[in-house]
Amino acid sequence: MFEIDPKTTRRARDFELWIKSPMPMVTLTKTFDVSRLRKAAKRQGIRFTTLMCWCIGKAASGIPEFFMLPVGEKLMGYERLAVNVVVETADGGIATCDIPFSGSLSQFQADYARLTRQAHDSGELFSLGDDYAIIGTSALTNCEIDSFVNQYSGIWNNPFLMWGKYRRKLFKTTLPVSFQFHHAQMDGGEAARFLNALQETMNAV
Repeated sequence: MFEIDPKTTRRARDFELWIKSPMPMVTLTKTFDVSRLRKAAKRQGIRFTTLMCWCIGKAASGIPEFFMLPVGEKLMGYERLAVNVVVETADGGIATCDIPFSGSLSQFQADYARLTRQAHDSGELFSLGDDYAIIGTSALTNCEIDSFVNQYSGIWNNPFLMWGKYRRKLFKTTLPVSFQFHHAQMDGGEAARFLNALQETMNAV
């Protein structure tokens, strides 16, 4: 992690406008066609959620804003991405777990399985520390949910995606996904570009 002077980036004006806002978070919700993603997960023997998280990292890796994050009143830069997931623990609680993103799906799948199992068994969170820009996720796959509106804690400014159970129809499977981001980090244009890239990544798996 390293500090970036916002004035040297294209975020200069927006960073100044939004960094002290009492409510700087924006939430967009998009319904994705996950038909190919579901089939790919089944064909390759990969959990749908694992594949979903890899697609999120893959889509985000092509957008520079995901490598910058407001921390306090500073803009920090990162060289690597990770996807954070919520894990149900052996004692019935939950723990969060950072999965380093890799362009290799097999490597990401191996890390996902190893680290989430570790969090499940130990009941303790696993953090990669300050070396990674973290993208938060949460999946409530036992319920069909139309949209999530996340709260702003004032502590974590990371981009965050949430979804529920996908919806199977005769010829199509869909999934509404809510995406929250800090307005000092990106605008709606970059957020929409990410959501479009996520759909393209799902289609290409």
